[in-house]
Amino acid sequence: MQLELRHLRVICAIADAGSLSRAATSVGVSQPALTAQLQRVEGALGGQLFRRGRLGVTPTPFGQFVLTRARSVLLTVDELVTGAGTGAARSDVARIGGYVTPMLSGLLSRLFEVPGVSITVHTEYSPRLLLDLLASRRLDAATLVDYPGNELPAVPSVGMRLVASEPVFVLMSSAHPLAAEEEVRLADLADDDWVISPPDGVGWPECVYSACQDAGFSPRVPHTMTEQTMIRQLVAGGHAVSPCQATVQDGPGIVVRPLAGTPLWLRHLVAWRHDGPLADRAPELAAFAAQAHREAIADRPHYATWLARHGDLATPS
Repeated sequence: MQLELRHLRVICAIADAGSLSRAATSVGVSQPALTAQLQRVEGALGGQLFRRGRLGVTPTPFGQFVLTRARSVLLTVDELVTGAGTGAARSDVARIGGYVTPMLSGLLSRLFEVPGVSITVHTEYSPRLLLDLLASRRLDAATLVDYPGNELPAVPSVGMRLVASEPVFVLMSSAHPLAAEEEVRLADLADDDWVISPPDGVGWPECVYSACQDAGFSPRVPHTMTEQTMIRQLVAGGHAVSPCQATVQDGPGIVVRPLAGTPLWLRHLVAWRHDGPLADRAPELAAFAAQAHREAIADRPHYATWLARHGDLATPS
């Protein structure tokens, strides 16, 4: 038997109902037919999913394993289908997406306080994917990043506004020989191992490799990951250095240092659907995002100090 989505829905219905009879009623089949279907599913999966008892059914450990993955699959499928049509989204809820930054968290905290605005939140690593979700009507607004020379494309149905341009800094161990420097030359990191996050669809990490090549070396990158906790752990242990947003915080065993000459920049943007529920509040969105970004800078001494030294430095637009 080939497992299909309807079989996963039956498994979840049985677990939710807690009995075969109630589950049969909820899915609109007879109890014998549901029992037979469950037996076929268990045969296909190679294990018992539920224990039958006097008070109903409960998942076996294997059944709980299957249920967790079945619910994840169904959630993903439902997410793909929801929003595919022009009338699928709820008009009373604004769907906010974002690339995780302090600007996004600050924007969300402000939106949650606006009377009459209900929001849901969806984060993704890829800014290009977030833009596609806006264009396909699965999001109503989003915070994005891109890089000078690798700007996100214009999409007719989506409005976009630049909030801020900021330098890319480097995260290193507090025991690194260069940790005490005010600024670090990129070329002086040629002998370090690097941990770099994977491609995001808009020019990262290609811009890092290009900057390193301009500095005279190709970075040695034995580690690739997106998980910030693991990146910080590797860096704190002295196993690697990592390019990072200027608003990343110092922490135990790690320091954030500017790169001399500012060879790398990123741009923070806010975007919205022209026909979405937040279109008439686009200036407010941009203002909230800018306030959140300024707050993040004020809370990062390494960034505030850099700005005090380079306040007249022209930023790319």
